[in-house]
Amino acid sequence: MRAVDSPLRHRDFVLFLGVMLASGFALEMSFVAVGWQVYAVHGDPLDLGLVGLAMFIPLPLLALPAGHLADRFPRRTLLALAIALEAAVAVGLLAVTRAGADRTWPFFLLAFATGVAASLGSPASRALTPSLVPREVLVRALAQRSVVFQASVIGGPALGGLLFALRADLVYGVSAALSVVALAATLLLRAGRDPAGGAAPDLASLLGGVRLVRRTPVLLGAISLDLFAVLFGGAVALLPVFAKDILGVGPAGLGILRAAPAAGALLAAIVLTRRPVRERAGRTLLTVVALYGVSIVVFGLSTSIWLSLLALAAGGAVDMVSVVLRQTILPLVTPDELRGRVNAVEMVFISASNELGAFESGLAAALVGAVPAVVVGGVLTVAIAVGWTRFFPALARVDRLDELRPAVSAVS
Repeated sequence: MRAVDSPLRHRDFVLFLGVMLASGFALEMSFVAVGWQVYAVHGDPLDLGLVGLAMFIPLPLLALPAGHLADRFPRRTLLALAIALEAAVAVGLLAVTRAGADRTWPFFLLAFATGVAASLGSPASRALTPSLVPREVLVRALAQRSVVFQASVIGGPALGGLLFALRADLVYGVSAALSVVALAATLLLRAGRDPAGGAAPDLASLLGGVRLVRRTPVLLGAISLDLFAVLFGGAVALLPVFAKDILGVGPAGLGILRAAPAAGALLAAIVLTRRPVRERAGRTLLTVVALYGVSIVVFGLSTSIWLSLLALAAGGAVDMVSVVLRQTILPLVTPDELRGRVNAVEMVFISASNELGAFESGLAAALVGAVPAVVVGGVLTVAIAVGWTRFFPALARVDRLDELRPAVSAVS
């Protein structure tokens, strides 16, 4: 790849990567500490699910309005407000920890605030990304963004687990400081300062992203595939149970377990920056989702820390291929004037698969046990990948990504 073709030659894109790195580290450090603290209060896996539910609740309520804001107001400003709220949450977690962290409700309340921040910031962030680089290097830029994100997902839990083992409140102090760094880098962005120029708010424009997704089979198939696959195939929420009760590796081991999927994802993202998927993109997407389900089954059955780490890393690698393909398809098929609202729809689906999936995992573990809950979820993920080949043939037929073009927008 010639230097002129590199996304890293674009100032705003490099700054944006810095925002993602600092903010990602801050969030992931907090997540690993919160998981351990919440499970330690009652020893009930359902509490871990309730944390995910608290994070999810704001999303279906706020996502569509936030997506419309991202299409009407400066996207940089919305992202900055979201990061400022993340910093406030870290300060709140610091206060809760210093007070003893012997109750779960403050964690649920702060998880809700984290969901509010995600609702506000994610549509703006995702809609902003394609404007930072030329279209011809967008696929590489998205892969590089994924490399940075996964680096934070690897380093964040590992650092968070280490700091937590030294002193619990240190995790949240560092997290708050990193959020401030991310906020400063966001304010230095030149792109996203002007209003995006969407229509004045009314019901038709608010639902513009929903309508485009509903009538575009490639979009609907790609987004809903992630929803159902991760909803049933998620195991991250139950990692504190496996770390403490099954593998016996303690909080430092929990940080390593949380980092393992990101390690695999980072390796896959690096490969994708050099060798992006050029052909049979739809079939590849469905295949890697099925392989992700297989990795979850292996993890659920494992009683060895090394096999568990290998399964999680393999799952992270194939999931990264899925993420890059899906996040490339979405901006290529979506008109710019609807990008915020379509990203809001995707955010609801992703959060339903992650946060609501965490609640489903916690509830299932409380009812049938952690191991059966994870294994059955992995089997269902494989079945979903096979079924989507039939339910969304347009997605399965997608070949070259550079041949995709924006769908016609009826409402802007």
